[in-house]
Amino acid sequence: MKKITTLLIFIISLKLSAQITGRVTDTNNEGLPVVNVYTENELTGTTTNDDGLYILDIKKPGTYTIVFQYLGFQTWKKKVDIKKFPFELNAVLKEESISLNEVTINSKENPAIPIMKSMIKHRKENLDKISEFSADFYSKGLLKIKDAPKKFLGQKVETGNAVLDSTRSGIIYLSETISKIDHKRPDKFKETIVASKTSGDDNGISFNQASEVDFNIYENTIDMGKPIISPIASNAMANYRYKLEGSFYDDHGFMIYKIKVIPRRENNPVFSGYIYVVDEQWTVYGTDLKVSGKQMQQPVIKELHIKQTFNYQNQDEIWVVISQTLDFEAGIFGFNFNGRFSAAYSNYNFNPNFTKKTFGREILSFEEGATKKDSTFWENQRKVPLTLEETKDYKVRDSIVAREKTPEYLDSIDRAYNKWEWGNLFSGYSYRNSKKDYRISFDMPWTEFRFNTVQGWNSNVNLDFSKYNEDKGSSFYASATVEYGFSDDRVRPSGYVYYRFNQKTRPAISVRGGNRVKQFNRSEPITPFLNTVSSLFFQDNYMKVYEEDFASIRYSQKIFNGVLFYANLGYYDRSPLYNTTDQTFFPKSNRAYTSNNPFDGQSLNAPFIANSIYKTSIGFQFRFGEKYMSYPNFKISIPSSKYPTLLVQYGKAFGASNSDYNYDKIVGNIRQSFNIGNKGNFRYNISAGKFFNAENISAVDFQYFNGNELNFSTASRYTNVFNLLPYYKIYSKSEYSTMHAEHNFNSFIMGKIPLLNKLNYNLVIGGHALFTKENKPYTEFTVGLDNVGFGKFRLFRVDYIKSYFGNEQKDGFVIGAKIGF
Repeated sequence: MKKITTLLIFIISLKLSAQITGRVTDTNNEGLPVVNVYTENELTGTTTNDDGLYILDIKKPGTYTIVFQYLGFQTWKKKVDIKKFPFELNAVLKEESISLNEVTINSKENPAIPIMKSMIKHRKENLDKISEFSADFYSKGLLKIKDAPKKFLGQKVETGNAVLDSTRSGIIYLSETISKIDHKRPDKFKETIVASKTSGDDNGISFNQASEVDFNIYENTIDMGKPIISPIASNAMANYRYKLEGSFYDDHGFMIYKIKVIPRRENNPVFSGYIYVVDEQWTVYGTDLKVSGKQMQQPVIKELHIKQTFNYQNQDEIWVVISQTLDFEAGIFGFNFNGRFSAAYSNYNFNPNFTKKTFGREILSFEEGATKKDSTFWENQRKVPLTLEETKDYKVRDSIVAREKTPEYLDSIDRAYNKWEWGNLFSGYSYRNSKKDYRISFDMPWTEFRFNTVQGWNSNVNLDFSKYNEDKGSSFYASATVEYGFSDDRVRPSGYVYYRFNQKTRPAISVRGGNRVKQFNRSEPITPFLNTVSSLFFQDNYMKVYEEDFASIRYSQKIFNGVLFYANLGYYDRSPLYNTTDQTFFPKSNRAYTSNNPFDGQSLNAPFIANSIYKTSIGFQFRFGEKYMSYPNFKISIPSSKYPTLLVQYGKAFGASNSDYNYDKIVGNIRQSFNIGNKGNFRYNISAGKFFNAENISAVDFQYFNGNELNFSTASRYTNVFNLLPYYKIYSKSEYSTMHAEHNFNSFIMGKIPLLNKLNYNLVIGGHALFTKENKPYTEFTVGLDNVGFGKFRLFRVDYIKSYFGNEQKDGFVIGAKIGF
């Protein structure tokens, strides 16, 4: 009865538009999802929804042959004579009869091997067949949560305007897009959003994108966050085993082989499932492939399931994707999600006559009014009909959005949000005014407690104000901080104001001022938390600091796509500081804290003379090959891994209290990260700088380099740190350069070693070098294991490091944790 009701509601909702409608089921009357429904000899069609319902848009009455195609089922055709609309056509599909009778089997050879060798041989040829095209694209994204916890770490879990049932399960994201796409191999792509809709969000902006679901089976690897090896990649035989399940004939008379693809090593970045192959043409008929989060080394994800259906285009003799689904399951900390991203391609044009102006840096844009389409438009243009659950979600959440705009509702949710709870004593308190769109937050001092030998125990309180204008894309932020050191008995206030004018060119201005304690190395190589632990537990006070009264202003803006400009001007009054406490939890009679002098831990003399100075700098960041996506009120930049990022900066220090402290400085940096197929990720980071007229500058202006004396690191990658270098052993006030390179093989090597491959660890190697005019070269070489941990928590890496500095050699191990302290 429920299925009949669903179908009746579905048909009534069509409002007599020019469409063929119906339901596709199996022989047990169960609705079949993602069945391709199209008119014969055309690449215009649709797919069924989860209930098996479909809408096929036909412009005028006439005689048509309607084709129903679904992987694993026999293709069914029906010739119909349509005199008026709407026209109802239901279909019952039978499971495909897979047979080995048509296959000649050599008992000495796996029959799947010659088939897959032919596929691999023709891979590039098939890739080149579709070198350029334009098409219409429809996408629907659906994300559900199941049994959502009411609280997490003592805090209430908010689900926005999502409509959850009594088990706290339901849809939390539902969005659709209709767009036009242009593509030219190897990497030119443009998508124009014609219509966009998101449930429960009146701005209508959807983040469904054709480029994000462009899974081309003919490429050697498919990007799923990490490169996954295709079953027909040039090196597929080394990564897969194959089994011929049988064959059948499709409606065009082509023999189709069903091949099971089996990973040779279960944790390698490969798929499992089925690939359907067209005999003699050696092209893909369909895919039904799965990959686990473990194989992708994304443990939050349980599994991804990709299903693609190809159709034969007679005119161009090409097999092309007409539908695709990406199903997934994920979960962590009691939050469990599942969802589906559906895509339908139609109206292919393989001779699009692209010009030089067709493609540029902009890869996505919205047509005027794309986010304002009404329900009538969507009912007529939607390629995949909504299920009852989705229809209800749109209706309920859109009504909630309308209600959320009323002053009464905004006041009611603010009263609930602003209510004081005892948990605020630990997490802090926030006050929100939704009508005026601002928020005030206050952090509790005990959440910021830390220790150093200059201030002793110290903490700070923060008062923040933020306001955002969604229409303009502008934002305003202001904060006031008061820090207090219990041992030096000093109060240090500071403030910060920031304003961003828009989110397209992102012009922004900020002002800072006050009094603060700063590390000599402005990169702050040791965090306050780690310094607290090393000081109180091991009596190692590595952090060296000074005091600074300051006032500064900064402006930044994207002046061109890929080019960021920034400028700073500031006044700084610097004074040395001294240890005021020797507190430690486990005092040792044979050792004591070092002084606050970074160059001589036994000296009680100040490392520099108090001084004041003005500084200004200008810089440019060039992200070569950067592309961007244009949304109605903002832009998102997409960096290219093919090209490096270059930073150049000129700085000048002037007006110092001692003229010897004035200087000029230029700095350059180039960095890049890119995948080398399935062989892992390589990244490098090279910097160089030069001081001018700096022979007698203050020690606070020296160039310091990120060292590490803890045998522990919180950096996820080591391309900006020397892990065996003492923090202040090497510095420069003349010329310097640093070079870091690291290659993470992912599972390329460890995944091939028996037994060890079950650990799912990654081999990482690296090299690091530091050159200064004042010192001999310093180098480090590293080899380690990444992705270390258990279950979903693989946050660690372990490295063995060997260093060379003149006649000095050191080695040691560093344990890394990819979490922030």
